[in-house]
Amino acid sequence: MKRLALALVLSVFPLAFALPTTPTPQSRPRTVGTTNEAAKEAAIPVGDEEVVKTDVDLVVLDALVLQKKTGRVVGDLKREDFTLAEDGVAQQITHFSQNSLPLSVLLLIDRGGCLDPFSESVKRAANDAVARLKPADEVALMAYHDTTDLVEGFTRDRRAIADALERVPGHEEHAQHCLDRAFYEAARYMVKAGNPVGRRVIIVITAVTSAFACAGGPSVGEAKREVYESGSVVCGLIPRSPEQRAESGMFRAMTGIGNVFGAKSLNIKDLAEETGGEVLDDKPEHLDRTFDTLVEHLRTRYQLAFVPTNRKHDGTVRKLKLTLRPAAEKPHGKLAVKTRRSYVAPKS
Repeated sequence: MKRLALALVLSVFPLAFALPTTPTPQSRPRTVGTTNEAAKEAAIPVGDEEVVKTDVDLVVLDALVLQKKTGRVVGDLKREDFTLAEDGVAQQITHFSQNSLPLSVLLLIDRGGCLDPFSESVKRAANDAVARLKPADEVALMAYHDTTDLVEGFTRDRRAIADALERVPGHEEHAQHCLDRAFYEAARYMVKAGNPVGRRVIIVITAVTSAFACAGGPSVGEAKREVYESGSVVCGLIPRSPEQRAESGMFRAMTGIGNVFGAKSLNIKDLAEETGGEVLDDKPEHLDRTFDTLVEHLRTRYQLAFVPTNRKHDGTVRKLKLTLRPAAEKPHGKLAVKTRRSYVAPKS
């Protein structure tokens, strides 16, 4: 354990003071166009948010509702149970559905650091979970450490994904956890999704939940901006073990110290919270049921859309607040809503 801690300190501490700190602004909107009036009305994309430029601008978001006490999914709510505000101004929810649009899932697998989170049991859990997705759902597979590697592009062929899981690159113990580069490339690849109006999800399988930005790569700000503009929900799966907790704890401590001195780092839990996703962990041999839980949560999310009262196309970040009316909580007890907290307005 001491050797692990020393190795981590020596590997990550120098990075804290050799990182690009000034992000380059990104203004590339993610848009979906249609060519006829019927398609315009029907083509409502769903990620956590995404702006569709048709005759009007629709902002679309996903929402997961859980009982606070039990963590159980609440799947029987109606449009009138929700209230929505943008920058404090009430908005009218114009579209509402549940589990009606296909999923575009990108599996993002960590191949760096002291521990390998992708054991045979984790591989089986991923394969089983993918096999249970709906036929219309598509999956892609990407691996990362210092660099990223697209192992398999988006496909609905479950056999192709099963084969790709066998082709995941080997673990590189001396490589870094370049989360900034991984999420930047994953989000950019989301534009390749064959389900342009589907729900976009990035599921990262890793042993650590925070890491410094890697030198020479995109900044943390750029990586986050790409994720937000892609409309992707970020989720994490952590194969839990004493060694994993030690490594992850060390990275949290180092990034916490680095942040005090202005070093940039990316935290998966923060990104999941901001996009309405979640980070789940369990022992590797039990990760199959955790994967099932995550897929169930993705399946039971609500999709909502609204036309903003602020019609300016100014590229600004606007805050969202989705809440439940008190009457909706009475049959279930206290409820928690996981959804996107903001979106980027389109530019003219």
